[in-house]
Amino acid sequence: MKIRSYCNAVLFLTAVLSFSTVGVHAQVETTAWQDGRFHIDRQSVIERSDIVLEKPNESPQEAMPLGNGRLGIGLWAQDGYTVQLNRADTFPLRLSPGQVVVPGLKQITQASDYAGRVNLYNGEFEEHGGGMTATTYVNDSFDVMAIDVTGADPKILQTAELRLWSPRKPQVLSNGSLGILAETWLDNKEAGASGETFGSLATITADGADLHIEKSGPLSVRISFHPRSDGSFRILIGSPRWRGGDALSTASSLMASAEKLSPEEHRAWWHAFWERPGLMKLSSPDHVAEYFENLRMIDIYTAAAESRDRLPGSQAGIGDLFSSIRDEHRWGPSAYWHWNLRMQVSANIGAGVFELNDSYFNLYRENLDRVLEWTKKHMGKRPGACMPETMRFNGYGWENEAWIPAAAMNCAQDFHPYYNARTVSTGAEVSLWIWQQYLYTDDLEFLRKNYPVMRESAQFLVAYATHDVNGKLHTYPSNAHETKWDVHDPTTDISAMRALFPAVIEAATILNTDQEFAGQLKKEIAVLPAFPLVKISEPKALTDEGPDSEDTIIAESHDPAAESHNSENIGLEPAWPYGLIGDDGALHALEVRTFLNRPNKNDDDWSYDPEQAARLGLADEFKSSALALTKKYQAYPSGLAAFMGPEFYVEQVGVLTDALQSALVQDYDGLVRIAPAWPKDWSADGTVYIQHGGKVNVQVREGKIVTVGIETGSARTMRVRSPWPGESVEVVDARTSVVVLNASSAPVLEFPAQAASAYLLRAASLTPLSFEAVSGTRATRPKTLGSRSIGIAK
Repeated sequence: MKIRSYCNAVLFLTAVLSFSTVGVHAQVETTAWQDGRFHIDRQSVIERSDIVLEKPNESPQEAMPLGNGRLGIGLWAQDGYTVQLNRADTFPLRLSPGQVVVPGLKQITQASDYAGRVNLYNGEFEEHGGGMTATTYVNDSFDVMAIDVTGADPKILQTAELRLWSPRKPQVLSNGSLGILAETWLDNKEAGASGETFGSLATITADGADLHIEKSGPLSVRISFHPRSDGSFRILIGSPRWRGGDALSTASSLMASAEKLSPEEHRAWWHAFWERPGLMKLSSPDHVAEYFENLRMIDIYTAAAESRDRLPGSQAGIGDLFSSIRDEHRWGPSAYWHWNLRMQVSANIGAGVFELNDSYFNLYRENLDRVLEWTKKHMGKRPGACMPETMRFNGYGWENEAWIPAAAMNCAQDFHPYYNARTVSTGAEVSLWIWQQYLYTDDLEFLRKNYPVMRESAQFLVAYATHDVNGKLHTYPSNAHETKWDVHDPTTDISAMRALFPAVIEAATILNTDQEFAGQLKKEIAVLPAFPLVKISEPKALTDEGPDSEDTIIAESHDPAAESHNSENIGLEPAWPYGLIGDDGALHALEVRTFLNRPNKNDDDWSYDPEQAARLGLADEFKSSALALTKKYQAYPSGLAAFMGPEFYVEQVGVLTDALQSALVQDYDGLVRIAPAWPKDWSADGTVYIQHGGKVNVQVREGKIVTVGIETGSARTMRVRSPWPGESVEVVDARTSVVVLNASSAPVLEFPAQAASAYLLRAASLTPLSFEAVSGTRATRPKTLGSRSIGIAK
């Protein structure tokens, strides 16, 4: 093929298959690459995933999520219109700043022509019916939500009530134009209490005529007003960070600033945000792929709506900022559970929205000194950081739960055996996410700021481990996370040290620091223990049979008969998150057997089965486990999951997002793998980020890879496993048409890549493609998957 025709016909795609309930249309092979650029109509692709309501969401469980990353809301149609305000910084109990009810909007929600939509591209909730419209959004610059209404009767008085509930004890204040509920409290009751003052403040006003404010009860304030002469009005509800002070002054200043903002301001932020993530447009004959595409888009949207404060919005896998159940929490809300954050971190990296991980890294970096203090006090005065798996927001390893008789301790040799009493691998995993984000961004300042967490986590593991008479390094007593307690050499510890020590050595070299410690780590790598192996037929006893035996799998620890306490698959941790075993290599077959014989199949909403299947190249298992977990847990029309209690869980869509990205593109070890676990009947127009600031655009038609394009960040030698094994593959510069790799049939394609460039890969056997940009059709109906749905149908 000539170079010019190649460049005019090469890469990316358009999804010809749109989601519908009718048959699948024949697919046309096209490319979205033209003139050295990948063309995608982002707005239309994103709008495919809007959440459509054909009838009002009457119950709190049907609440729709909105937020600016600091202030989040859950919105539903009870009493016409009800919204709950939520913040992540109202520690230690994450108390809500309040709820607002607007009864006059019943004209919309009770109308026969009601229609609602979460417009993901605009970051807002739109409703119309009965001649009225209401648009709700949370402003990006100020922690203020707005309800913009049109079509109201100017003669009818409108009201809105801001309220709290017992046993809350707010001040109820007003200044003529604002109603205010303000409350403060001390964090002084739980184990590990900080002694700090926290609080909540909510304020309400309206842009209309004849505004009146009154105290409507000991826990509430009501505003009343008439719409403007054109039938429009706006209600503003603010809820800033609050730790006490002059509530009237704070509220007045906030709302005065917010009143000057155009409704377009928040849209501008969302539109700019949506320029960054790698998007996926998916299709399959059974429409499962389209449903998963929708859930992935919701995951990216909700991550942006809850993850832009100093500390993470989510704890215990819950979308706390979208709560609709007042102050109820299943898990102690003062602590963060790392196991339930990690899928969100990984998903953000693959999607290219690295800034949404800032709060996660802040949590551990800012608390490092307290973790060092905790480690010395509770882990035998050892140096380094034993990062608590369940860690309070102020860095202490206390788990305060209402349903246990006393607070539990993490990273504590002075505590009885418990779920995370001696889980010592968490710091290594935090460190490895630091390392992965650095590898993906090449952000040296980021690495410099977070490297101390890596160093201190490695220092602790070295200090906690001991050498046997043969010089081998061992950890005991240590938890295999929550599953096996106080056992010898958990697989999590072995994985942590195997992955972390080389990363710290490389980071120290890059930063030109800690060379003596790096030398010590090199020696320790050589004496790390092997993974514990058991027979499939005898899973409670270690075996001397090697990893090549068809009867062996990886056990949780070197004490395989120890009692199990949780439904985790510890033997799969080497595949993900530790990246030690992938879809090829010496231990691949061993880990595949471990996956197929895992003890807990699709058990929990946080189950990592889909991601681990994708890492191992198991396309059928990736699809079946993702489908099983979605059907089991995705219970809410917002796309979020139900797990324990009535809260909205974000972890299930986080796992799904990460698994979809890994199924399409992987680059965890410097080798780019294209569609390593993509189902054979699925089609995709997808972009996934890779290391060193790059991203890969892949076009797949019913499992067939049609085109591949790579956009680079920094100059380097690209290593790509051939998407077309055994075939002759050509690589050209997409902008200059220069061939950089000619007719290679090597299993791994290596070619020099320049910074900020684009390269197209093409198999000689593929026919030329016509150009068509990737685009989509805006969702018009709710989507269904068996008994599950996104949106609400009539």
